[in-house]
Amino acid sequence: MVPIVLTQMATGLGVLAGAVFVKSVMDQKPMAGPFQRCPTCNGTGRVLCICSRWSDGDVGCRTCSGSGRRACSSCGGSGTGRPIPVQLIVRQPTNRSF
Repeated sequence: MVPIVLTQMATGLGVLAGAVFVKSVMDQKPMAGPFQRCPTCNGTGRVLCICSRWSDGDVGCRTCSGSGRRACSSCGGSGTGRPIPVQLIVRQPTNRSF
């Protein structure tokens, strides 16, 4: 029984140390990095869902899962104003004579 308790204590201390490390890194350099905050959601990544606009007190739909807030469509939920990368494939037309 003693090895199980020691293992659980070591795991708990490891989780605590990891949380302290992540917090110290986040305090030094925010997640947004060099990108500016999204002007639509002000950097939160969430905006009011359309179901809350016409609600009579009962907020919730499939889009917001009952929270009343959905992912921002301008930043894709990231909270930063960076563009979403898109890969375009352009093919050259082939000349075929029939």
